[in-house]
Amino acid sequence: MPLRHTLLALLVAVLWGLNFLAIRISLDQFPPLFLAGLRFLILALPALLFVPWPGVKVRYLLGYGLGFGTLQFFGLYLGMSAGFPTGLASLVLQASAPFTVLLGALVLKEHITARRATGVAVAVLGLGLVGVSRGVLDGWTPFLLVLFGAFGWALGNLASRKAQTDRPMALVLWMAVVPPIPLLSVAFLVEGPEEIGAALASSISVAAIPAWLGLTYTILFGTVVGAGIWVWLMRRHPAGTVAPFSMLVPVVGILAAWVALDEVPTWLELAGGVLVVGGVIYASVRGTPPAQPAPPPEPAPVDEPAPTHEPAKDHPLEGATSSSAR
Repeated sequence: MPLRHTLLALLVAVLWGLNFLAIRISLDQFPPLFLAGLRFLILALPALLFVPWPGVKVRYLLGYGLGFGTLQFFGLYLGMSAGFPTGLASLVLQASAPFTVLLGALVLKEHITARRATGVAVAVLGLGLVGVSRGVLDGWTPFLLVLFGAFGWALGNLASRKAQTDRPMALVLWMAVVPPIPLLSVAFLVEGPEEIGAALASSISVAAIPAWLGLTYTILFGTVVGAGIWVWLMRRHPAGTVAPFSMLVPVVGILAAWVALDEVPTWLELAGGVLVVGGVIYASVRGTPPAQPAPPPEPAPVDEPAPTHEPAKDHPLEGATSSSAR
């Protein structure tokens, strides 16, 4: 890629890595399910008014919205609200990559190469190390919730792959129309009108400004700007060139949480993170194709002897017979 495009890919990784910090700040003010529904509700309104229909089948749009938008952020927001560290959440969410490979093989009958299988196995091993570390410290529930969010992201990947639209940015924005109804419905059932009302009432204050700024960041920079640049790059370069930059997201997320929130990962979590990132990169980058055997050399042309002509015979009858045969 040109240097300018490489810098744009790095910018997206930074924007998406900081997005987890913005989510954490917003969760300090709003209940998790209500916050997730509010995020997509604000994004859905301009999509309905100003963005043209992406030209896909409704079932694929619903699948994308329920997987990527609903289940992913249902698990992620609940897990982070339950205490899962912000930086590690950006890492565990990368489990969507091996989930996508496995679901693609089971549902779409896609072929898994030996390289992809190895990368998935390494990434799963890394996730296991992170899960063991957090399970010992905080219990397994927050980790499993974030992992469930990664599974939802993978389901959304399958639906978006089946959608086959030539307007991917419109698909991303129209996807936001789906999550508000299920997320807000569950929020009112689980979190209740009183908790939601209290959060909204206290949000009209100076102390709640960081929460609103965090929500604005997730909508504007995490979704519109970040996804817009990413789609723009993906349309101009091979996926194998652009996709590995997403592996920088957990690096940015862990460093940002380390600096801003004093979240220091354990050595076991760092080792797991290296395995997750390395495994996903190994699985997503194409290996060198096997060398094809050289075709056998063509045989050298054989010079055929020039045809010999018998000397013409002087007998008058023989000459006449030869002329009539031509």
